Amino acid sequence: MSKVRILLADDHAIVRSGIRKIVEQIPDLEVVGEIGNGPQVFAALERETIDLLLIDVTMPDFEPITAIRKIRALYPTLKILVVSAYDDDIYVKGLLRAGVNGYHMKDESLNDLKLAIQRVLTGERWISSSLIGKLVKPPPRTVAIPTLTNRQRTLLRLLQQGLDNKSIAQETGLSVKTVENHLTRLYRQLDVQSRLEAVNFTLRFPQIMGTSGLQAARVDVSAGEDTQKRVIVLVVDDNARYRKQLMRMIGKVYPRATIYESEGIQDTIHLAERIELQLALIDVILGDEDGIMCARRIKTIRPQSRIILISAYPDREFHRLGLQSGAVAFLDKKNIDLPTLRQVIDDVIT
Repeated sequence: MSKVRILLADDHAIVRSGIRKIVEQIPDLEVVGEIGNGPQVFAALERETIDLLLIDVTMPDFEPITAIRKIRALYPTLKILVVSAYDDDIYVKGLLRAGVNGYHMKDESLNDLKLAIQRVLTGERWISSSLIGKLVKPPPRTVAIPTLTNRQRTLLRLLQQGLDNKSIAQETGLSVKTVENHLTRLYRQLDVQSRLEAVNFTLRFPQIMGTSGLQAARVDVSAGEDTQKRVIVLVVDDNARYRKQLMRMIGKVYPRATIYESEGIQDTIHLAERIELQLALIDVILGDEDGIMCARRIKTIRPQSRIILISAYPDREFHRLGLQSGAVAFLDKKNIDLPTLRQVIDDVIT
């Protein structure tokens, strides 16, 4: 019976010597060569018939992922066992995807190395036990997304803007003490400890900022609600009072809508990247920002979404540029009523 032919590749002679001693303890295995850099690997593989390559991929002149892919393509039946001191999970996964048969840590016991060689030669994949925890990640913890009140969403929005408690009190017409009490209850509901953690929670789970149509309408509009499909709507306007008015109107005609609000391009893009946006109602003028540019960027992120541009100052040029940006319609704010909104949403879901 012919012996299994093994090539040792490591730039440290003393490491190669230690590995050779392990190999020589296994029956029917033979070390046919020792090399210390990348070019020598390919030269030896071309020169010799090799069954198992024991390699430290951090050798000089050896680009690990590219080189392993090339070796795997040239020698598809060759067994490759990496013996390395590096335990970075991204690095290990990259080499496994590139085609190595095993990855063994140098600080593991010599008996484990012997077992690794035997397992790889029988066609199994070997990964050192110390790496298992890094490579097999536990499932992410399920985070319950609480339902917030309109006031709590307003507080979160103001926190995102970087306002302190005094500024929030001025913005909302509440006392500083009342703001502090509201924030304490909000933090408890989000299971966070600070305003920074609350803002980070919102960035991770932007759906928390959505308002149901029922909440937005503030009236009993349950009749016929169960027959409606769900729709996700974004209202973009720098006038907070008008945003709330428009959201209430949407809630009345479509209680099962989930409605998000934004006052500028940055917040709008953040939402568009994270929610399955179906309809956006965007004011052409957003303070110092351009609503038409906002529409164009949304269409880049969500090409299937429908965009309606709105304005209190209808203008033919706005209309032309808006349609070029991907909007499907341009509405004068004074003409937006319940039947119009119902038709707009019906067009989205049918």
